[in-house]
Amino acid sequence: MSEIGKRAPNGGLESRGLSTSGTVACNLDAARLVEAALARGEARLTADGALVATTGRHTGRSPKDKHIVRDAHTDATVWWDNNRAMSIAHFDTLHADVRAHLSARDLFVQDLVGGADRDHSLNVRVITELAWHSLFIRNLLIRPDAAVLQAFVPDMTIIDLPSFKADPARHGTLSETVIAIDLTRMIVLIGGTAYAGEMKKAVFTALNYLLPEKAVMPMHCSANVGPDGDTAIFFGLSGTGKTTLSADPARTLIGDDEHGWSENGIFNFEGGCYAKTIRLSPEAEPQIFATTKRFGTVLENVVIDEDGRPDFDDSSLTENTRCAYPLDFIANASASGRAGHPRNIVMLTADAFGVMPPISKLTPAQAMYHFLSGYTAKVAGTERGVKEPEATFSTCFGAPFMPRHPSEYGMLLKRLIAEHGADCWLVNTGWTGGAFGTGRRMPIAATRALLAAALDGSLGNASFRTDPNFGFAVPTAVAGVETAILDPRQTWAYKAAYEHQAKRLVAMFAANFEKFEAHVDAAVMGAAPVLLEAAE
Repeated sequence: MSEIGKRAPNGGLESRGLSTSGTVACNLDAARLVEAALARGEARLTADGALVATTGRHTGRSPKDKHIVRDAHTDATVWWDNNRAMSIAHFDTLHADVRAHLSARDLFVQDLVGGADRDHSLNVRVITELAWHSLFIRNLLIRPDAAVLQAFVPDMTIIDLPSFKADPARHGTLSETVIAIDLTRMIVLIGGTAYAGEMKKAVFTALNYLLPEKAVMPMHCSANVGPDGDTAIFFGLSGTGKTTLSADPARTLIGDDEHGWSENGIFNFEGGCYAKTIRLSPEAEPQIFATTKRFGTVLENVVIDEDGRPDFDDSSLTENTRCAYPLDFIANASASGRAGHPRNIVMLTADAFGVMPPISKLTPAQAMYHFLSGYTAKVAGTERGVKEPEATFSTCFGAPFMPRHPSEYGMLLKRLIAEHGADCWLVNTGWTGGAFGTGRRMPIAATRALLAAALDGSLGNASFRTDPNFGFAVPTAVAGVETAILDPRQTWAYKAAYEHQAKRLVAMFAANFEKFEAHVDAAVMGAAPVLLEAAE
């Protein structure tokens, strides 16, 4: 085994029982990783110098192929209704086969950190067979400085080998694709998929498991901070605008996807951003668009022409096109990845039924209800087989990454909101004037104006009405925003059609929340949506 690059003194592959007859490239920087990816035929350069790679048949995560090892420790702590178990014996066999598979391969190793708060961080060693994967994860996690790297000892090891195919009979998997996480030994094995996002979400899953034991809240959210130190966090599922809305030139970006809330305040888990690029435009999202022209950025499944120009409107490979870039590619990004306790908590939903107001103020009980619900909607074209709007409830706005029961995260969030007096808002970035197909997408300018008013405190002085379906407070007038848009019912041409959609959505919320009723108090149950008054 030969090595190049900067190996951490306290351990190489052999410290984890691994060896290869190939070359091990340790902690290469972006330039050398781009050079390697091009030389190996893994990727191409765009005309502007970004690296573009494709991931084959897996253009997104494979949640059904994700497994957590069930052992004496995890048996009582993991939410098994939501997580697929793998036996210790199957994992050990898989681990041995993965070690054998990599034993004759060139490998790339990155020693990185998950968590900007060193009181609660995780040292992660990531071993990949693809150079572009090494660049991706180097962009996405925190790159330690020389002093940290000198003393680096991994708390967690990820081995990512797309060329490895699992054997369901031998390894206890459902297919040839596998993401297996041992939360006791802190080992992650990924095979049969080249989708790079599996690596970063494996780190998120581990932190989601470890941090609640320390009374630290892990969150699938973006975060930013204003010039006066007012921190805001944005919960939201894919497609709700979490990355777009937190990239505000008037505020400092903490991060776009994963954070913790500790006794010290908010901290980013990551050192980069993983933004969706489908239909990306310089007008609507100038900061993110600018990163796609930077050397060191990785474009994933973005179509480029023969001259190397990206076509962000082309979804022929997938709707889930992405760019991965270091956080410092955003001009106003935080260098520390940390900020104080949040003054505002924003929950984003893209309501394709056209029922929810563009912004609503939530009580603490309503905030916990909507956090546990984690509602958004899929629309036609985003996934195969989706013909009309479909409600999606992903508890805690990130169910696939939650190893513990949602009530643990919900109670922790409720305590932190009460302790720090944060204001909570529900923002609909979805449809108005009708459901998807007849209505229009909520104007991003209106969403930004409403958010700005919420974050600067001026929205608190507005007059509010009580929404008849959801019971939360909705402003009746906000400067710079057309008044009609604040009352969804008034934007519909046919009021009876609105009432029909509202009743459908309320019923979906109620059916989804049944599984949480035994885990919440009366105040949270009282926050459930109901039809509070008859239609006019």
